[in-house]
Amino acid sequence: HSPCWGENKNIEHCSYTLDLLFYTITEGKEMIPVSQFISALRSTGLLTSDPRLSDCMRQLRQSMQDSAGTVMMDPKLFRKCVGANILLLTQAFRRKFIIPDFEAFASNINQLYYSTQRQVGGHVADYIPQLAKFSPDLWGVSLCTVDGQRHSAGDTKVPFCLQSCVKPLEYAIAVHEIGTEHVHRYVGKEPSGLKFNQLSLDEEDKPHNPMVNAGAIVISSLLKVRGFLGVMEYLKKMSGTEYVGFSNATFQSEKETGDRNFAIGYYLKEKKCFPKNADMIAALDFYFQLCSIEVTCESGSVMAATLANGGICPITGEQVLSAEAVRNTLSLMHSCGMYDFSGQFAFHVGLPAKSGVSGAVLLVVPNVMGIMCWSPPLDRVGNSVRGIHFCQELVSLFNFHNYDNLRHFARKLDPRRQSLDDRVSKG
Repeated sequence: HSPCWGENKNIEHCSYTLDLLFYTITEGKEMIPVSQFISALRSTGLLTSDPRLSDCMRQLRQSMQDSAGTVMMDPKLFRKCVGANILLLTQAFRRKFIIPDFEAFASNINQLYYSTQRQVGGHVADYIPQLAKFSPDLWGVSLCTVDGQRHSAGDTKVPFCLQSCVKPLEYAIAVHEIGTEHVHRYVGKEPSGLKFNQLSLDEEDKPHNPMVNAGAIVISSLLKVRGFLGVMEYLKKMSGTEYVGFSNATFQSEKETGDRNFAIGYYLKEKKCFPKNADMIAALDFYFQLCSIEVTCESGSVMAATLANGGICPITGEQVLSAEAVRNTLSLMHSCGMYDFSGQFAFHVGLPAKSGVSGAVLLVVPNVMGIMCWSPPLDRVGNSVRGIHFCQELVSLFNFHNYDNLRHFARKLDPRRQSLDDRVSKG
């Protein structure tokens, strides 16, 4: 609840702030339909389903039940509904969020979405029967900013398996739980320069990094003691309790077609890569389970935003992962996250990302937003054709590349800046 209500002396100030906010939203009118307030709220990027607004929405629903006909919002109802969210809503309506003009930004994202939709080519992964069932026409993009502003376009409510997108997430959980030093006793930090499912170790006989299969299998053995439900709980918190599921059919398919991963497991066992007393078959089983966890673009974008926000979930405010775990994870995603295209992606897009053979691309714009793109057709290295194209177009339009200069940029937009008109009018 807002600190406004802590002491009596603040109540008067709060009342004034709320009235000021009310007349900002209504443009000076004494009352507006509740639907207009909801529209104004959505224009800032906040969803009515945002957990931070649950009190506000409950009060609104109650008012609508209690009255017949169109419910009008006056200063009294506004105070009642908004009291607990004054700080958040003041930021929202005064355009103090990371993306001040969210409607214009969302419109640009829609344009990128539709231009990318025209990209054809690539093949839906078929080595796992469950993956082959998805239509090549599916295409969704969701984003969530570090302030919890949300936007989605396309097939963003369809569940799909994380596959390799789980690798940075399990690594982040492992570092958060057992520390950088302990984790990197077993796995390196270097790009391998080889295919993701290669039987290959570095000169210290460790997997090259946590983003290749060998590294992720070893990380799975470290996390096994936390159990599947333990990892699911972390992912649920990262998604702000949005959809996180499990595809048992994919899990069974993974086990039945996982000869290469079993070969990697035995190779790791021979080279003594696992922690003492680790059960290699159990670690592989756990790895297959984690790859079979399902998300949607919408829930995945909140997970990506938690990484963008230093481990704090933007829509709940909960610190899920340590800042160190997130920093390590983003560093490795930047150098190793996109299979054999990682160097090219770092050069052209300049943002940490991770792809999976389900067609997912989890993209992080640090300190700004997380994005989840999903389209099943893959290119020859296993990245989503539309996902890659969208990321490249995003960075062509906005100055999100890690090495874009934020002061002297001529041809790119910076959605983090208020337009000059806004800044002048607000004095």
